[in-house]
Amino acid sequence: MKSPPLIKLRLWGDYACFTRPEMKVERVSYDVMTPSAARGALEAIYWKPQIRWVIDQIHVLNPVRFTNLRRNEVGAKVLAGNVRKAMNGDLSPLGLYVEDDRQQRAALILRDVAYGIVAHFELLDHTETLQKHFEMFKRRAMKGQYFHHPYLGCREFPADFEWVDGDLPESKLQGESDLGFMLHDLDYSDNMTPRFFRAAMNNGVINVPRLNGSEVKA
Repeated sequence: MKSPPLIKLRLWGDYACFTRPEMKVERVSYDVMTPSAARGALEAIYWKPQIRWVIDQIHVLNPVRFTNLRRNEVGAKVLAGNVRKAMNGDLSPLGLYVEDDRQQRAALILRDVAYGIVAHFELLDHTETLQKHFEMFKRRAMKGQYFHHPYLGCREFPADFEWVDGDLPESKLQGESDLGFMLHDLDYSDNMTPRFFRAAMNNGVINVPRLNGSEVKA
């Protein structure tokens, strides 16, 4: 079987927040981009139901720097039951009043970030061809096109991006780092179960295991 073509993309931005799920109140970012955030950035540029993105590596190009800020958030959400009632003709209002539900929360976020993503995609529709989707993604990335603007963990932290031919830029990080358990992605085949893996960074490069690999735990 022909190997899928590798896609290399560089992303960067002023701020990022890849929120740790174990932090229930205050927002605390992982040290680096998660595989699910990398997948989301690629899908923002090119998403098709015929393919599935697979993240192979994450390159952390800039030193890891944190900063603190306080953000306004909405403390409530529209209930799913109310949405179902509205779909069945109930005219009850679904809106939220920001002034009534506003909360201020502290956040520990990353600043001055830059990442390289190495990824490929798998075909879910085998009447399609890998090369066709590769060329479509490359063309969109080179032109700066996207379905919605890629972001770095949270939508208020937009990401700039560029297609990379050849090698990604060299990381400014050297040595080995154990980043602990990190969110890999949600397993949609198992009722959206979150999966985690032990992330290790070597000279700024994180090798991402397969979602169904033995290194990935629920």
